[in-house]
Amino acid sequence: MTETNRITSDDMVAWITLLTQVLREQKEYLTELDSAIGDADHGINMDRGFQAVLAKLPTYPEGDVGALLKGVGMTLMSTVGGASGPLYGSFFLQLGLATAGKPEIDVAEFAAAMDNGIARVQGLGKAEPGDKTMLEALLPAQAALHRAVDEGASPGDALGAAAAAAEEGMLATIPLVARKGRASYLGERSAGHQDPGATSTQLMLKAAADAWSRA
Repeated sequence: MTETNRITSDDMVAWITLLTQVLREQKEYLTELDSAIGDADHGINMDRGFQAVLAKLPTYPEGDVGALLKGVGMTLMSTVGGASGPLYGSFFLQLGLATAGKPEIDVAEFAAAMDNGIARVQGLGKAEPGDKTMLEALLPAQAALHRAVDEGASPGDALGAAAAAAEEGMLATIPLVARKGRASYLGERSAGHQDPGATSTQLMLKAAADAWSRA
């Protein structure tokens, strides 16, 4: 992270590179979670998508935060299977559109971009809080991120707060009954299981916090 507390395109590359590594390491865990209430492919799909992103990173325009994030989104939409492709792809695409043409941004601009990404995820998935989806992690993270911005936190600390809130939301999915997606077919049997989408969302935010906290 730069001394000026700006988030540069290089910082974004560091985030995506670390996230790709984390998703490779957690592939089996995510798939195990998904095997209980889904199609047992979430970890496989997320790993495939981000490996494709990693391969394409050198081809994205340098010095443009928005172009890089847009490239991530487009790649995820074309390579990640199931519902995760459109959801995660659209999330990153909205991040990119909100930061288009900017060589660097501050954490407030990132928070605003994330607002757009979350709104798009909600629009696509038609999910509400309590439906046992990735929103259970995203919405608490969003609130925590804005609080941290208002308090003048650095990007690493702000994303750390968001990741901690996302973890609480992720764990809170365990007793919930799924009302959206493949898991909803199980009805009451979906209770007692942690949502894989909320889990990968927490991993995504934690990777940003870790990447942006480094000197």
